[in-house]
Formats: sequence, C-alpha cells, structure tokens
Amino acid sequence: MPPPWSDRPAKPSLAYRVTSSPLVLSVAALIAALVVGGLLIILTDPAVTSKTSYFFARPTDTLVAAWKSVSAAYLALFEGSIYNPGGTTLAQRFYPLTETLTIATPLIFAGLAVAVSFRSGLFNIGAQGQIIAGAIVAGYIGFTWDLPAALHLVLVVVGAVAGGAVWGGIVGVLKAKTGAHEVILCIMLNYVALNLLLYLLTTPAFQRPGSANPISPQVSETALFPRLLGDSFRLHWGFVLAVIAVAAISWLINRSTVGFRLRAVGANPQAAATSGINVTTGYIVVMLLSGGFAGLAGAAQVSGTERVLTGDIAASFGFDAITVALLGRSTPWGTFWAGLLFGAFRAGGVAMQTTTGTNINIVLVVQSLIVLFIAAPPLVRAIFRLPDPAQAGRRKKRRTPVAAAVGQDAAQKSGASR
Repeated sequence: MPPPWSDRPAKPSLAYRVTSSPLVLSVAALIAALVVGGLLIILTDPAVTSKTSYFFARPTDTLVAAWKSVSAAYLALFEGSIYNPGGTTLAQRFYPLTETLTIATPLIFAGLAVAVSFRSGLFNIGAQGQIIAGAIVAGYIGFTWDLPAALHLVLVVVGAVAGGAVWGGIVGVLKAKTGAHEVILCIMLNYVALNLLLYLLTTPAFQRPGSANPISPQVSETALFPRLLGDSFRLHWGFVLAVIAVAAISWLINRSTVGFRLRAVGANPQAAATSGINVTTGYIVVMLLSGGFAGLAGAAQVSGTERVLTGDIAASFGFDAITVALLGRSTPWGTFWAGLLFGAFRAGGVAMQTTTGTNINIVLVVQSLIVLFIAAPPLVRAIFRLPDPAQAGRRKKRRTPVAAAVGQDAAQKSGASR
C-alpha cells in the first residue's frame, strides 16, 4: 500500500473498470435503443392508445396495456430468433436460432470488412458494392463452370474474395495515389456495382435461359455450401467459414506484423510514416483485405442462402455492416457478436410483425438508435451514469489534505536542516 503522501494514483476498483469498459457502453446503448423502441411500440399500438383517453381516471389500464404490448412484441422477437417453445419437435424449437445464424453469416463477413478498415483509419462504406462484386464472380463460376464438388466450391470462394478485393482495391489505390476521399469513392462504386449487376442479368451470359426476369441460372450443386444441420435448415457451412474468418482476422490484426502496421497507420499516419511504415501501401492492403471479406459475404449469399444471382443479392448487408462494426467496436469478436445480434433482429422482426402486428420497421428504428447511441458515448454515460475513463485520465492529480500536510512538513524540515 503506498504511503499517504504518494502521488501514485490508486488502482481503479473492479466496479470502475467494468462500468467504464467499451463492452458495457455497447450493452447500455442496446438497452437504451430497446427502451426507445418500446416507447414507439406503445405509441403505435391501438390497444394502448385507446386507453389513454381515460388515463387519469384509471391509469393502470394504460400501463398494463403498454406492458402487454411491449412484452408481447419483444417476446415474439425472441421466439422468432432464438427459441420457439411452441414447436412440436426439437428441430422446430431451435429453427429460429438457425435462421439467426444463417442471416448473420453475411453480416459477419461484411462487418469484418468494415471493421478492418476502421482499425486502419479508413471509412469503408463500400461494402455493399464489394459484396455485389464478389457475388458476381462467385455466381458466374457457380452456374457456368462444371467442376468436381470440393474444387468447385473452393474456386467460388476464391473468386468471391478476388472480386471483392479488386473492388475494394480500386478505392485503396485511388486513395493512396491521388488522395481522393474513400467515402466518395465507395459511394460511387456502390452505384457502379449495382448497375453493373443489373446490366449483366440482362445478358445471355448471366440471365436464366427462357426467363424474362433479371435472374441467373441456379448455382450448381457442386458449388453450394453444404447444409450444416441437414436439408430441414438453411444454415450452411458458410457460418463455420465466418467463424474461421473472425479468428483469422483477430490474429492478423492483433498478432501479426502486418496488423501492427495497419493499426499504426490508423492511429497516426504521420507518425507511422516517420517510423518507416509505407502509408500508401497500407491503404491499398487494408482495402484489399476489406473488399475480400465483403466478397465472402457475396459468396455466402450466392452459394449458401439464395443459390441464384439477383439484383437484390446484397440486400442491405453492406450498410448494416457499418452498424455491426460500430456496435462491435471494430474488433473481430465484437463484430461477430454484433452480427449475431443483428441477425436475430432480422430473423425475429418478421415473427414479431406476424404474431403481434407490430410494424417491422420498429426493428429498423432500434438498429438505427443503436448507431445513434454508439456514436454519442457521452449521452449513454449520462443516461446510465457510467464513468468516463477519458475524463479520469485527464483529471489532474490532487493530493489529499494529509498528503499536503505531510509534504509541507517535509519541506519545512528540509529548510531547517539547511
């Protein structure tokens, strides 16, 4: 134990370290978003609003109806995404969980793509276009080439990574060589990729024979991810590949020399350049990596879930990935859990609307509110009274009255001895 006159700061308590951690802040942001979402459910539920006319006469009627409305909606969200107690078989009970994992797979890949760029100081909002580019290459290889099963699937995955990496690499090269802003480049390339896909689906090479709709032929069986739990579920081995990708990027970012250089570029490009790190090369490498992971999301869609190439193959995964990466604090495993959470929102939102009549857009509002609260840490800390470690670090050291008295006494004795 340090003496009372020591200027060494005391070790923070366990409670302080827990409440000031980024994980707690993310959980608090999620809770705040769910609370606001609950208020929106109450305000839009006719069963609740009809009782507000006599609120002051019998307030309990309104409060009970509000509680039933919110609890029923969120219970339906849980049952539609995690566990359905009404299922007659074990498979039916856990089917919602498999749907959550299926939907989360491309979200995890795309979230990793965005998280890698965030850690390197680049704001990659082009994951949507990179998913499409990867899906185009993966789909073409999948329904055109005739190869053995294992080799065919491997080439589909490699092609998707290559397609996404090239699309992301364009941004990296232009950023490094011309100084163009990556946000503008990503937005433009998103439009280019989408319109390129829509055009290709009208050409003989990509359009399904005999169909007037913009849809490709079915991907060959040899190019599909096998079902992880059998044909009764849509969950495929792409989810396992996503877990492997999370572990790989975690090692790359935190343990490898390349990851250290990328983190250095993201922390301070000027300091990184001064220490001998090639910043321009770093920009290109990180966008190649980012685009490659987004391309894997395209492969998961084409060879895993959809099994065809359509104009809506990327859905909104590329934009949702930004939210996933933010909620995951741009860490690989944080992004993984955030991807599962948003997969649950997507899977359970449909059940929530079907069972309770709650508008599915409430789920989108909750997702948007999570971004809002994540982007405003002071607001979340103020709501939940969480400590701010940055403020604690900037606070000047103050000696206690005992320490001040001891210091003054020591100074007087020193002067007397002279």
